Amino acid sequence: MTIDLNILQKALCHAMCSEIRIREKTPELLAIDTPFSFPDGDQYQLYIKVLPGGVLRLTDMGHTLMHLSYESDIDKFREGTRGTLFEQIKAETSVEEHNGSFFIDSTIENLCTNIFHMGQAITKINDLTFLKRSRAESTFYEDLKESLYMIVPPEKIISNFLYEGIENASDYPIDYRIEGKEELPVFLFGIPNKDKAKLVTIILERLLRAHANYDSLLVFLDQGALPRPDLARLTNAGGEMIASLDAEQDFRRKLQRKVQMN
Repeated sequence: MTIDLNILQKALCHAMCSEIRIREKTPELLAIDTPFSFPDGDQYQLYIKVLPGGVLRLTDMGHTLMHLSYESDIDKFREGTRGTLFEQIKAETSVEEHNGSFFIDSTIENLCTNIFHMGQAITKINDLTFLKRSRAESTFYEDLKESLYMIVPPEKIISNFLYEGIENASDYPIDYRIEGKEELPVFLFGIPNKDKAKLVTIILERLLRAHANYDSLLVFLDQGALPRPDLARLTNAGGEMIASLDAEQDFRRKLQRKVQMN
């Protein structure tokens, strides 16, 4: 089958242009209707501000972050792994930000391309909301730290603790040593994957052989995702477990039961 590229080009241009409408709000502000929308069906809010010198500022006027803030903590978009991805998205799409509003300064000739760039940026930024504890191994340790420090006073926590009673202690760091009740420390381990599960099993077995006096708490990204043999070995060596950081009440209850809070 032979395709006439000119006909195809015209058909695509007609179809795509028919999906975009521009409405005048004021002489200096135009609203753009596009087919782009959030998962809940709300349309992306895009506007054109006419600036001096013929510059056209394509902007969402802060609507994107306001929309996402209804169900997400958008402050986390600027921290850790999410923050790195957030800045990368803006750089890749040439989108700038000012006081929570995203914008691209454009000429008339580049406006169509920049509308797609802005739509792409908003879509990718919305995707950051899916970097939840249950899905993102890359943010697991950040989320674990945040949850822990919300419950336990910082002065009672030592991160990357080395128990000197085992050989080559520097090779087997304990994620967190927490001051426990009756002078019994709590060793807390975060376990996002099977490799960490195997390492924690080794650490716990070494602690047992050294007759260390401690209590332990194992916090999983997703306990159900671990291979059964790895989980079985870890269960034999370890103490109480939290199946997922999403089990916030369970995490808080077990910590408060073990930890000296004042």
